[in-house]
Amino acid sequence: MQKIFQQRTVKFFIGGGVAAALNVWLISLLIDRLGFHTPELRNLANAISMEVSLLFSFFIYRIWVWTGGDWRLEKVLWRQLPLYHISASSSIIIRLILFPILDWLSLSPQNNTLIGVLLGAILNYIISDRLVFQTRKKTELYYPEGLAPALASPSNSAKLPVTSTSIEPTLVLSIVIPAYNEEDCIARTIQSISQVLEEKYIPYDILVVNDNSRDRTEAVLQQLRLQNPKVTYINNYYPNGFGFAVRCGLENFQGDAVAIVMADCSDAPEDIVAYYYKLCQGYECVFGSRFIKGGKVIDYPAHKLIVNRLANLFIQILFGLNFNDTTNAFKAYRREVIKGVYPLLSHHFNLTVEIPLKAIARGYSYAVIPISWRNRTTGVSKLKLKEMGSRYLFIALCIFLEKKLSRGDYVRKNLQSAIRR
Repeated sequence: MQKIFQQRTVKFFIGGGVAAALNVWLISLLIDRLGFHTPELRNLANAISMEVSLLFSFFIYRIWVWTGGDWRLEKVLWRQLPLYHISASSSIIIRLILFPILDWLSLSPQNNTLIGVLLGAILNYIISDRLVFQTRKKTELYYPEGLAPALASPSNSAKLPVTSTSIEPTLVLSIVIPAYNEEDCIARTIQSISQVLEEKYIPYDILVVNDNSRDRTEAVLQQLRLQNPKVTYINNYYPNGFGFAVRCGLENFQGDAVAIVMADCSDAPEDIVAYYYKLCQGYECVFGSRFIKGGKVIDYPAHKLIVNRLANLFIQILFGLNFNDTTNAFKAYRREVIKGVYPLLSHHFNLTVEIPLKAIARGYSYAVIPISWRNRTTGVSKLKLKEMGSRYLFIALCIFLEKKLSRGDYVRKNLQSAIRR
């Protein structure tokens, strides 16, 4: 119990609770005891109580949570206090932004408010930790327990030297493709991938997981299997759903590494080749981003693009990442990473967030490269934003709590030997 109360996050929430109690007591004192009864005086009482409790929480955090640091008057008055006010304001702003979004996702007002308070507190903690009470030099790297790869310099990940000892030309790459009612595009997807990989002499196999399709998808897969012995398929033995289909594929692929590819031709085969070369350099994960220099999106629906950018920005801030496209399914992992991120919780598209965040939090090395994405031209998208929003949030918060509270229990044992970003 003593160790729990020594953790910074626990102290932060305790300090915030004490400050909130002071806020309530002060406003009651000003209105009920000192006669602040008019609307103008009540607003003044609210402003006074908020500012006093804010200053009180600042000094609690400064003395008890983030100890040490620079106590020079000019630093406290002109840097730390203004930044802390910005930090507190940001938690209010995120609640104002999130409330209508979560309301649109049909969450009850009580749960909506609870999530808003929690996320506001998390954002306040992150900003306070990294800006307000920062006591480290900017050139130093501070690694929260078990999260070294997530916070290391991004410039290192793209500069891993390519030498004869870092290349593994015999690495066999498995392509896992979940497919539900994709009779119009699955053949084109598989044929284009096969053609590019064979042109580059990359050893590969393709495993399609038929997610109990109701059209001719399975018949098409049977024909493709006869045409190309490297293509196989399996019927999803879990309940229907994208996440279950991917999990089925991850339990049955044969290669040394696996790339998760969509069935609708949205992912470029040339990017699979780039993933493969990064894996051969020694990286354990390769993530593509459509939103960095060299990346590209074609025909992305505007409403989905806005939600995508907001969701990825939230994940970036929450986990302190330089990677800005976590929600994209198209990623590649070595076999040991897939074993290391189990058990998997997600049943649906939120699996695309669970696997990479767990891989980062548990210490696996990764590279980020630009990729292109093209919206499907046939068939119907299976992603339903309104249904998935709360599921993405659930998974992100679960992994955040693992990162903060598990004290490294799930981090790979040979973290020191990992390639650090």
